[in-house]
Amino acid sequence: MDSKTQELVNKGEMLPLMEEFYTIQGEGAHTGTSAYFIRIGGCDVGCHWCDVKESWDAALHPPTHADIIVEHAKEYAETVVITGGEPLMWSLDHITSELKRNNIKTHIETSGAYAFSGIWDWFCLSPKKTKLPLERAYLEANELKMIIHNKDDFKFAEEQAEKVGKSCQLFLQPEWSKKEKMTPLIIDYVMKHPKWRISLQTHKYLNIP
Repeated sequence: MDSKTQELVNKGEMLPLMEEFYTIQGEGAHTGTSAYFIRIGGCDVGCHWCDVKESWDAALHPPTHADIIVEHAKEYAETVVITGGEPLMWSLDHITSELKRNNIKTHIETSGAYAFSGIWDWFCLSPKKTKLPLERAYLEANELKMIIHNKDDFKFAEEQAEKVGKSCQLFLQPEWSKKEKMTPLIIDYVMKHPKWRISLQTHKYLNIP
């Protein structure tokens, strides 16, 4: 990467774009609503069950001008979801400012493990044991989405729920490869602890991106 491109990436004016697509939001609080997804490459959180491991190496995804991404998004949607990888590895101030300037709602899905940036209408925090969120992420979270891979994850979910604000919506979501085993446990847990809600990866059931 030449120095000029690197400078633009550092400022968030270019981002390592993995993919962008218009679809139906499949998880969490906005399940069933349309959104334009922007998936940014780069992640070192290292979830062993990650279903987009190809996003981890940012070098595989060419730096793309954020303004071009915004132009694409505004053709399709009133809401954009920026995800990854781990999107907060990059400055998201510029792209979110441009999205807001075009009257597009901005949502993010993040582990919260990197410094906060961007202007957000909705902040979905999904903490991971391997690299915990920074304090600012807990304060910003509108939604806490905890992935349940085994029984120990219920304890971790409760620990994380204690750190977010009272208005934050709380979700438990079965890890896809363990859904047959963990979904019944989640149902039982939510019935006993009604502050939680169930999130399912409905886009996978619908066979859409």
